[in-house]
This record gives sequence, C-alpha cells and structure tokens, in this order.
Amino acid sequence: MLLLLLPLLVLADLLPGGDNKDALQGPTSYHVIQISSFINSSWTQTEGSGWMEDLEIHRWDSDNQTVIFLTPWCNGTFSKDEMEEMAGLFKIYFTGFPRELRDHLLEFQMPYPLEIQMIGGCKLHSGGAIESFLRAAFQGKNFLTFKNYSCLPDPKAGYSAEIVCALLSQYQRISEVVEILLYEKCPRFLRGVLKTGKAYLQRQVKPKAWLSSGPSPGPGRLLLICHVSGFYPKAVWVMWMRGEEEKVDQQHEILPFADGTWYLRVTLDVPAEEATGLSCRVKHSSLGNRDIVLFWGRSVSIGLIFLAILLCLAILLILALWYWRRWSYQDII
Repeated sequence: MLLLLLPLLVLADLLPGGDNKDALQGPTSYHVIQISSFINSSWTQTEGSGWMEDLEIHRWDSDNQTVIFLTPWCNGTFSKDEMEEMAGLFKIYFTGFPRELRDHLLEFQMPYPLEIQMIGGCKLHSGGAIESFLRAAFQGKNFLTFKNYSCLPDPKAGYSAEIVCALLSQYQRISEVVEILLYEKCPRFLRGVLKTGKAYLQRQVKPKAWLSSGPSPGPGRLLLICHVSGFYPKAVWVMWMRGEEEKVDQQHEILPFADGTWYLRVTLDVPAEEATGLSCRVKHSSLGNRDIVLFWGRSVSIGLIFLAILLCLAILLILALWYWRRWSYQDII
C-alpha cells in the first residue's frame, strides 16, 4: 500500500514555488504528469514527464528505469545527491505503483482495462503566493484531489474514490512527508530552476506571420489561414478581424517546435465576396506594442512596393543618362 501512496510523494518533489518577481515574466509553475495504462493483470505501461508549464524538462525512461534530464539547467540548484535521491524515488514509484495497484483493483472496484492519470505541481502567483496541487483521474475523469493536507474524492467519482481516500488517510507519516515535499521542497526547487534557466525561460522570440488559403469549404467560399510561427513564450493573441471587429467561428490550432518555440494557425471560413477587407492581427510580448497586421489580398507589403518603385525609378534614371550620353556623343561627331 505504501507504493500506492508514492504519487503523492514523487509528483510533489520536483515542484515549483518562490517569490522571484522576474519569474513572472516566464513560466511560473512546474508539474509532473503520470499516465499508467493497465491492459490486463500482467501488462502495464507507465509514462512520466516533468514540465515547466508547456516546456518538458524531465522524462521517465521506462526501458532503463531512470529519469532523463532534457535541459542543462533542469536540476535547478539541487545538489547531485538530491537529484539522485529524487531519481531513485521515481524508480521505486514507477516500478512499484503498477504492481501495488493491481493488488487492490478488486478492492477499489476498478476492472480492466483501465488508465490512471496523475498531475502534481505548484504555481507561483503574481502576489508571491504559492498554490500546490495534486490531482488524479480515472479513465479520463476526475477521481480525487489532494488539497489542504487532505484527500478529497471527486463527488462524481463514486465509491472507488472514497475507498482510496479513506485508505490514504490511515497513513499519517506519508501525509507528513507529502506536506514537506509540497510546501518545503517545492518552493526551493522552483526558485533554483527559475535561476539556472532564467535566460532560456524568459527569452523573447518574435513570430513570423503570413497568410494563405486552404481547400475551398464549398461553392463560393474561401478558407483563410493565418500562420504564426517560431514564437516564444507560448502566450499569443491571433485573430481574424474586419476593422476592429473580431470575426467569430475561427479555428485555432497550436503545435510545438523542437527548439521550444510554437506554431499557430487560425482558419476562417467566409463567403468569397466577404474576404476583401479582412485582416489577421497578431499580438505577442516580443512585439511590444507593435502588432503584426496582415490584410487579405495584400500579398506584397507596402515596404516591398516602395522598394519596387525605387528600383523602377533607378532603372529609368540609368536609361535616361545612357540615352543622354549617347545623343551627346552623336552631336559631337
């Protein structure tokens, strides 16, 4: 049963917190995600990962039973011994949790196949307050929450969640360790990560934007696409507009790049005659107050048009000089 409680220990151990005001310019939380799939009584697969909000910095290697550190600064200011201790705890948990849970499935009224998801972490608020959290889901639905030192079954989870929380409450020593990890280890770890990873976490990468059209949604209609690529941090505002009015029924799709930046595309299905005058506006922290505004139908920017005019004038001037010199030479002869 002890191993069944280890999610409360492990998921809380590499968590954030702190009062570093500079950290509010970038990620302000850390969370660990665990997904355990139980296909039958003998086959289980567990995946684990640690995230600074949308950036993965730790991963559990189930084949080698070890933690993979994905960035050079993801240990924060924890010593090597402390991180080895945490990695050892992950190993104990990820290898023992499936075995321990299988022994209690009948008691918990959980039939095969099943999937358990858990997330634990801490979040630093703008005022400096730290919010810790642990949540578990069963088959994709809320199951229980650990809050204010107590296990709370979700009202919609039924009798199984009540049984699990009742058993957890019997292990006072485990609860004490959870409190230490959530409210002592957690803030120190985040402060260290925000310090060692500050340059990366608080960087600003400007987006590039362009427009295109997709396959026609139907007769007389256009699918307008606004592409925004290579930006960081993830928070961005992109909207199709007519003047200052936001268009409704827009579809947003965001994807990560391997370098930690993001790609977003926003599509809009409109009648072809209404496309003229529409624009895509992009707001991002890296741009300051200078938004990117792209107008549909203006595939060439004003700057490029101005450059083209200058080139034409330069060519005309060169031709004029050439003709003038030629005729001047003929007059001399």
